[in-house]
Amino acid sequence: MTVYSPYIPLADGNRIPQLGLGLWKATNEDAANAVVHALSCGYRHIDTAAAYDNEESVGQGIHASGVKRDDIFVTSKVWNSEQGFDTAIRAVDASLKRLKLDHLDLMLVHWPCPQKGLFIETWLALIQAQQQGKIKSIGVSNFTEAHLNQLIEATRVVPVINQIELHPYLQQNALRAAHDRLGIRTESWSPLGQGSALTDPVITSIAQKHQRTPAQVIIRWHVQQHLVVIPKSITPERISANAAVFDFALDSQDLAAIASLDNGTRIGPDPLTFA
Repeated sequence: MTVYSPYIPLADGNRIPQLGLGLWKATNEDAANAVVHALSCGYRHIDTAAAYDNEESVGQGIHASGVKRDDIFVTSKVWNSEQGFDTAIRAVDASLKRLKLDHLDLMLVHWPCPQKGLFIETWLALIQAQQQGKIKSIGVSNFTEAHLNQLIEATRVVPVINQIELHPYLQQNALRAAHDRLGIRTESWSPLGQGSALTDPVITSIAQKHQRTPAQVIIRWHVQQHLVVIPKSITPERISANAAVFDFALDSQDLAAIASLDNGTRIGPDPLTFA
C-alpha cells in the first residue's frame, strides 16, 4: 500500500512532508535499503545527518529508488565539530558530495553547543549557502527558546524549523508555544521515545480501541499536534506501518490521555550542556 504524507508550509514559502523517515544509527547497508523501501511505499521525506555516518548510503538509496529528486525532501545537519563559518560551509559541501546531490531541501545546525559560542557563525554560513542555492530551507535542531532568540536577534533570519526531542513523555509545550510565536515549525525526533512509550498502558489501550499499533497511535498523535515527525526504522514492515496513520483520528479523550503522560523525561542529551 502506498501512503503519501500531507505537506506542511514553512515560513520561507517552501513546504515539508509532515511524515519522514529518520535514519539515526542506521548502518550504511540498512540506510540504503530503508530509503529505497520508504520511497517505494510513499515516503517523500528523508532525514539524515553528517553525524549519522550514513549520508553516502542515503544518497545511494535516493538514486536507486527511481523517484524523481524534486519529489524527495532531504534533510541533513551540521555536526558540532564543524561549527564556525568556514567549517560549516565545508560541511554543507561535504554533505552534498556524500549524498551526490546538488542541493539539500533542509540543513540544520545539529546542536547549539553554547559553550563553543559558534552557533551564530554557523547559522550565517547556512544563510550564505541558502543564498547560493545549495540549500532550499535552513533550520536548527535542539535549540532552546533562549538560543533561538539570540540567533534571531543577531542575524534577523528566523529558522523555519527546530527539530527537538519530542514524544509523549517530553511534550515540550512551552518551546512549541515559542515556536508558534516566532513562526517556526516543530519537528519531533525520537517521536516514539526510542520505543519506551510503545508499552505504556495508556498508549496500548488507545491502540486496542482503534485496532492500531502503539507506534501508529503515537505517530498519529504527532500528526494531530501539527508536528513534523520522523520515526526511525530499518524494518520494511514497520516503515510501511508507520506511514499508515492518515486514515484514522484520535478523539479528544485519547488526546487528553496522552497529554497526561508528559513528565519531562529526556532521553537524549541536554541542549544546554551537550557539545
